[in-house]
Amino acid sequence: MSPQTSFSDDTRVGVLPTASLSVVLRPIIDLDSGAVLAVEAVVPVDRRSGADVAVLTELLGRVARETAARESFLPLVLPFPARLLTAGQEPLGFLRDTLQRSGRQPRDVTLMVDADLCFLPRDHLVAALARVREMGFRYAFDTARVSPDLLVETAPFLFRIEGSLTSGLPDQEQCAAIVDGMTRIARGAGTFPLASGVTSIAQLTALRTVGVRMAQGPLFAGDDWAPGDRVTQIPALSLEPLAPDSRAGLRVSEFMVPAVTMTVEATSEEVLEAFSADSALNSVILLDHRERPVAALDRARFLLSITGPYGHALYAKRPAQKLADPPRTVPLTAPALAALRIAGTDQDRVYDDLIAVNEFGQCRGVVHISDIIRGLSAR
Repeated sequence: MSPQTSFSDDTRVGVLPTASLSVVLRPIIDLDSGAVLAVEAVVPVDRRSGADVAVLTELLGRVARETAARESFLPLVLPFPARLLTAGQEPLGFLRDTLQRSGRQPRDVTLMVDADLCFLPRDHLVAALARVREMGFRYAFDTARVSPDLLVETAPFLFRIEGSLTSGLPDQEQCAAIVDGMTRIARGAGTFPLASGVTSIAQLTALRTVGVRMAQGPLFAGDDWAPGDRVTQIPALSLEPLAPDSRAGLRVSEFMVPAVTMTVEATSEEVLEAFSADSALNSVILLDHRERPVAALDRARFLLSITGPYGHALYAKRPAQKLADPPRTVPLTAPALAALRIAGTDQDRVYDDLIAVNEFGQCRGVVHISDIIRGLSAR
């Protein structure tokens, strides 16, 4: 069998020699904003029954090194042979060490376990995935053709809607039913579907109608895409409303406003300047180099500390993080009522801004609790 790397059919099976490894990077697109959320590495992987675990592990390490060298900012999705799930912690440990030497941490990486996971004994698979999570990685399923109860029990971060299913949208009823059903189940399990092989606006509209929010395919970028390149802008879509039970009430995203953000190295003096320049600013969010919130500075508490006796002298030139609180985050797709429940978990910070984050934990804005209360009261 000859190696296959077609974008449209998402083939990952091949017998490509390790020496001729060629990694293709594909952007994962947020269908709400059109932004690139993450980068997936795709490489032909030898899945023959006689494949040596050591060879597969070394191949995975090479993929990780090359991918990390080409993309140092966005979260990564790396291929992971299901066979390695039965090999104990050594492959995972090797991958973790390789990534750390490349400047990446396990929390930045999702392991896309190939479709052979369907052939593993259920109890072995569940135990192996627990080890993956213990090592600090997220994991994903490279297929939507898994039993719903397995999806609920293991709750992968992502699962792939294969190109063979996407290509049948919107006309083939069987494909549409699988995509719709698995997306509904995923919503309840806290798992995100990733549609691959998207080639047309009709497919994109069908995916968005059932609630799929992440996708990739030739519609957005070709195999020559590289990190930093533009992707095709998503057109405005006319969507049919989702079923009543799938979008109950207002969502956090409807109350989200732009956040004022700074790096974790920002000084208290820089934060003070931001608050002084905007009397309506409630908070400043400190982000790491991958746009994930690390800390939050509430206006009232920060100004009380910095303007108090000796406050400016003590803190002005020091990192603002010393005066910050832990970030309180909420998924931007969460119901507004869920955000109110999160706000109420800390009586001392009930009215602090909540930080709206995407699926990869990146800050996309803030939510004022007072806006949610007014919005829900007006309904």
